[in-house]
Amino acid sequence: MSDLPRKAVTRTAKLAALPLGFAGRATWGLGKRIGGKSAEIVARELQQRTAEQLFKVLGELKGGAMKFGQALSVFESALPEEVAGPYRAALTKLQEAAPPMPTRTVHEALAERLGEDWRELFLEFEDKPAAAASIGQVHRAVWHDGREVAVKVQYPGAGEALLSDLSQLSRFARLLGPLIPGMDIKPLITELRDRVSEELDYALEAESQREHAAEFAGDPDVVVPEVVHQADQVLVTEWMDGTPLAEVISGGTQEQRDRAGQLLARFLFSGPARTGLLHADPHPGNFRLLPAAGAAEGDGDPAEWRLGVLDFGTVDRLPGGLPRTIGDSLRMTLEGEADAVYGVLREEGFVKESIDLDPDAVLEYLLPIIEPADADRFTFTRGWMRTQAARIADPRSPAHQLGKQLNLPPSYLLIHRVTLSTIGVLCQLNATVRLRDELESWLPGFLAGDATGAGDEADAAAGGVVAEA
Repeated sequence: MSDLPRKAVTRTAKLAALPLGFAGRATWGLGKRIGGKSAEIVARELQQRTAEQLFKVLGELKGGAMKFGQALSVFESALPEEVAGPYRAALTKLQEAAPPMPTRTVHEALAERLGEDWRELFLEFEDKPAAAASIGQVHRAVWHDGREVAVKVQYPGAGEALLSDLSQLSRFARLLGPLIPGMDIKPLITELRDRVSEELDYALEAESQREHAAEFAGDPDVVVPEVVHQADQVLVTEWMDGTPLAEVISGGTQEQRDRAGQLLARFLFSGPARTGLLHADPHPGNFRLLPAAGAAEGDGDPAEWRLGVLDFGTVDRLPGGLPRTIGDSLRMTLEGEADAVYGVLREEGFVKESIDLDPDAVLEYLLPIIEPADADRFTFTRGWMRTQAARIADPRSPAHQLGKQLNLPPSYLLIHRVTLSTIGVLCQLNATVRLRDELESWLPGFLAGDATGAGDEADAAAGGVVAEA
């Protein structure tokens, strides 16, 4: 591949080939079974081939297709193990890399956006990209003042590609749905499409990153790189080393896993409380595990390792922090207050006025999901995630029947997706986390008698600001 495919007909043809490929492999599998291979072996081979084609196409297309793949990848923990095995490597691959733009294209883009004398801005510039993502790729460089920097360059035609891919993928939502049992793929694609304009706007991203960098400057737990320069479709930030979270997931020590998990949970809940912004793209490629300030890579007290956070292209604006309703509902659910919880859910629109549910049944549905909030320490595992997914996905289960009657109000959609995605990453890490500590510290309403007022401010804003993020 030499460049981002921009012609709609080219991209549509690639995406349209996916369901045809699935059908072809199903026919191939049937032939193998007739030929004597066991159903189990054929199923594994079929899943492997399906995964390879799906993520090869998504990775090559970049744009919305790869963005969808990244969003899907954080839910890998919910897949049954016999399915997750063949998919895991392909899913993880999407979190860190994609085919790069040619050097000539990068230079042309920089000349157009930074000026013909763009090289004078840098003491050094590495033509080989250090990372590639859904709408741009990152080059390592040295700024003219000597600072090591990351230069993010947007792919030419990325906006058109994003919209085209996501529109096309929405047509295949029912075919892609079985990748994550129990999850409705179409709303996920719709929400991703709604956020295209924000993620393409590097000025907005720079503003969000500056706010986080200012708030977390000198923080012992979280590091956010400073913004160095921003121009149309080019963003220059301080370079961040460290161990990518994907590497911690694949081969990290238990100490690394637990520390990364704790810090990820802390950032999820403290970020909105401290900045009024929710980092809304929590896939592993956006995080690094860093040594303590002044310590060499891999050295120092594991308790002092820090979490590096990248990519503020998608954020949720939540003045005052996460809505107090979330903390109130969690606390009342854990305390067994079925009627009170049901009342809040009805008031907020999670239960529509036209539907009547048994409050005790709603409480029984919620308690297993929020189990991590009830323990002093909770170990997030793929097994636990799969159990929750299977409970809700099984059409024969009461949880499935009740879940179908619940509603997710638009103002909570992004918060819900970010929370689920973060839990998915915690399960990939197999991390033991003191989640309750973070909820008590940062989530308005979680503690009885919480009178901070932050949650009330957030609630007042929640109805409208989420759609603007």
